[in-house]
Amino acid sequence: MTYEQLAGQIREKSSYLCVGLDTALDKIPQYLLKEKDPVFEFNKQIIDATIDYAVAYKPNIAFYEALGPSGWESLQKTIDYLPKEVFTIADAKRGDIGNTSNMYAKAFFENMHFDSITVAPYMGSDSVEPFLTFKDKWVILLALTSNTGAQDFQFEELANQKPLYQKVIEQSQNWGNYENMMYVIGATRNEQFEHIRKLIPNHFLLVPGVGAQGGSLKDISKIGLNNNGGLLVNSSRGIIYASTEKDFAHVAGQKAKELQEEMKIYLNEL
Repeated sequence: MTYEQLAGQIREKSSYLCVGLDTALDKIPQYLLKEKDPVFEFNKQIIDATIDYAVAYKPNIAFYEALGPSGWESLQKTIDYLPKEVFTIADAKRGDIGNTSNMYAKAFFENMHFDSITVAPYMGSDSVEPFLTFKDKWVILLALTSNTGAQDFQFEELANQKPLYQKVIEQSQNWGNYENMMYVIGATRNEQFEHIRKLIPNHFLLVPGVGAQGGSLKDISKIGLNNNGGLLVNSSRGIIYASTEKDFAHVAGQKAKELQEEMKIYLNEL
């Protein structure tokens, strides 16, 4: 998917919602466990209920890896089920040197047909650039995350008195551009978000942390939106686990609709 196509989806749906498919067997409605593939059945119903309101879907790969071969099968079925016009994110947080990164890229881009993958930048350019050689595919680089442990390294000031996350953003501009690289910026980082948006005004930002982690959709939207949308705001637990009863898909759809309607307000203010 190209930059223009993603921006077009945001305009068409008046939404920049990304639904996180962090599907765990112990959290889905128990009656689904009778299904041949309960993970896929859950994902299928969530997708059907939210597809009118979401422009992207982000399976967290760990939830599927944990199930072994059956998990990978459920994941592939999920990706195959999603309409081609939605943006797909492999939340895999890969990051290894040359040949290994190239193999990861082949796995998720060529074989599983994801549009993008999250990548950890700690090993530097040669761990990221192999992903950027694939046409119309995206790297989503971890820059400033919303977890508590982000304080351990990401805010550490370097010799030039810049925090490490800023160095990551600035250095990576030599590897890719706004048409093939996004950044993960946590919704709980309001103080830094405005400065980051000034550093990279045209890039898309994948924003976790809204809702369950305390991030404000209004605050992030006011700071982060640009003329092409420029944000993919992720909600996982707040949508997919809003109900554990037989109405789970309907409730998920309502939660997604509520977020989309709020996003439409902020988009109309641009």
